[in-house]
Amino acid sequence: MGLSGCYGVIKYLLVFVNLIFWAVASATVILAIWMLTDPTFIVSLAQEEHNYHAGLYILLAAGVLMLIVAILGCCGAFRESQCMLVGFFSCLLVVIVAQIAAGAWLYTNSERLKQLVEASVANTVKSEYGVISSRTATIDAIQSDLSCCGVTGPSNWAGSQYVQKDRAGGIKIGVTADNSYYRVPLSCCKDKGSPNCQDALKPGDEIGSVIYEEGCLNKLVDALVRHMSIVLGVTIGAGILELLGLIFALVLCCAIGSSDRYKA
Repeated sequence: MGLSGCYGVIKYLLVFVNLIFWAVASATVILAIWMLTDPTFIVSLAQEEHNYHAGLYILLAAGVLMLIVAILGCCGAFRESQCMLVGFFSCLLVVIVAQIAAGAWLYTNSERLKQLVEASVANTVKSEYGVISSRTATIDAIQSDLSCCGVTGPSNWAGSQYVQKDRAGGIKIGVTADNSYYRVPLSCCKDKGSPNCQDALKPGDEIGSVIYEEGCLNKLVDALVRHMSIVLGVTIGAGILELLGLIFALVLCCAIGSSDRYKA
């Protein structure tokens, strides 16, 4: 005999909540795979490359776990299976504890965000641009999308591996042999087709109107903070649904147990 009355309503509410879990989990898996295959996500510069990929694999695993939790919840509610509902309750409880731990870590490290981004972007500009293709694509995307150049300005490119590679490849930076001259990447240019876009520059020179004068650090931190606010809002919403899922699963488990004792 199936559950009826208020318990029947709770049963279908739990199914609805788990459908939302399934949609969120699917979106998480798709996002993790997208970020793993697309190197131009700006968040990739907030961490070292190996830490970034480790974080994405954890995100992917969390999405897969949520898919399993959603399937357990739906099947447990439809079949009125106490065993499946207990499994759903246990897995969801683990997910909630992990989210709380991750949230606490992010909160305690939020003040270090600008330092982490500055160190990572500075290292990428100086040592990795033009050497590591994924980092090169990320910096190009950031400079073009945020209309900026370098960490704090175009002069950050002086002495970089990108400039050294140009010299080593026989590309003339200017008419002089002075090693202080440098050239910025094409992504720093407002008009990519301008003949003056990649003229030789020297630290202290006035930046021409064809190159972005503002550095990327502050703009990048602001963009990351905005993204974190969105993630925080989604996480709070998901947490409310997860709490409802725990309550509904517990109520259904008790109702199914009472029903089984009544039948006996």
